[in-house]
Amino acid sequence: MKLYCIFSANQEYIAGGLPFTTLWPVTALEVYTSREVDAVNGTNLRLKCTFSSSSPISPQLSVTWNFQPEDLSSHEPVFYYLKEPYKLSAGRFKGRATWDGNIERYDVSIVIWNLQPTDNGTFTCQVKNPPDVDGTIGEVRLRVVQKGERPRTPPEVMSLAKPDSCSGYLMLIFLFFYFNSREKEKLKIREEKEATPLED
Repeated sequence: MKLYCIFSANQEYIAGGLPFTTLWPVTALEVYTSREVDAVNGTNLRLKCTFSSSSPISPQLSVTWNFQPEDLSSHEPVFYYLKEPYKLSAGRFKGRATWDGNIERYDVSIVIWNLQPTDNGTFTCQVKNPPDVDGTIGEVRLRVVQKGERPRTPPEVMSLAKPDSCSGYLMLIFLFFYFNSREKEKLKIREEKEATPLED
């Protein structure tokens, strides 16, 4: 994936009052998550979160996972990483959220164990990689369903935390071809079934 530097303009004046523009580089950090995920009650779920940064991985890199229930009552801590994973001492995710990432591979995923209907809500994944500390925050909206209930979307389909970015448009193109190919495959199977002669 290519990252393009963004520049901010700072207008100054030289002798004689003529303006000129100075360009300063701005760092870029993007976070990628599954936008929506369905999971069966009582099972375990890997919440995938990856990132890209214009800076090398810093020893001070930090990862913060938070949760907001459907009633938007409050933000609750889920998981924290700084040089090593930290376990929660209290809260609904105490003992239920474990590290499943690989910093060298830009993967900061976690696993939520024994999902409950009360886990319905939005999980956020924030990465800070100094000097890249201002970037997108990934969001995953989780719906815990009962066994046999049909999921809304395939969990393996990834969407960007920032859909208005350049890579967001590429993801939209990918999704178009993904679902288009699935529909063609279904149509082919249906035509083959219709073409099969019935036995007497």
